[in-house]
Amino acid sequence: MATATRLGRLERPALTGVLVREVVNFSSYWRSATFSSTVEPTIYLLAFGFGFGSLVSKVAGYDYVQFVGTGTVATAVLFSSAFPAMFGTFVKYQFQRTYDAILAAPVDTEELVTAEALWVATRAGIYGCVPMLVAIAFGLKPSWGMLAVPFVGFLAGFGWACFGIAIAGFASSIENFSYVISAVLTPLFLVAGTFFPLSRLPHWAQVAGELNPLHHCVELVRHAAFGWHGWTDLARVGALLGFGVATWRIAIHAMTRKLID
Repeated sequence: MATATRLGRLERPALTGVLVREVVNFSSYWRSATFSSTVEPTIYLLAFGFGFGSLVSKVAGYDYVQFVGTGTVATAVLFSSAFPAMFGTFVKYQFQRTYDAILAAPVDTEELVTAEALWVATRAGIYGCVPMLVAIAFGLKPSWGMLAVPFVGFLAGFGWACFGIAIAGFASSIENFSYVISAVLTPLFLVAGTFFPLSRLPHWAQVAGELNPLHHCVELVRHAAFGWHGWTDLARVGALLGFGVATWRIAIHAMTRKLID
């Protein structure tokens, strides 16, 4: 356990130092991280898009391949943010003691968590574009709105990265992640409007789906590709911002509790 003096604010040198360390470290394993974060969502796209797509030509007014292609962007964002944040954070503080070393420098837990989440969110914003590029190769028409997709992925990825860090901070063992994945992430993943529209679900499920941050990411990406929906999309951006801020503060509390005597 490390003891650190809280600075009471986010300082750019501290954030930069943590980010530079992550970039340098990432250069040694970027191939495996990129593979695991992009291939599985792409397989979902191909399996559902061409599997169900052979049975269902259109869903909610879109070709099914295009519907799934835009939806799996959110899947890639989730896989490249929440999961790496959970497992990576736990390994760094429990086994590698990386955070103890970082906190020995003039860095506090708030800066540490913020920099880690920003780094994971940046990767998520980039990786999230891969399924969309695959969908373009299979007929999805490019549009100028798609330029906003990396930013949507970053915004959603920041919230999910902080969620993963918070779970790691509260977990007593790495086996606890199985409960979170099975009971929280999997249901949210399935009820996000990725593979079928929420309008086909019971009313209570539609209401629950609107509270799902992953669903807001799906809808924003879909509207970026096919046309924005004005104030509705601004409300979805606000929901993702609220989710990110809430999980960020919870993550800071969890890691402070874990790392500071």
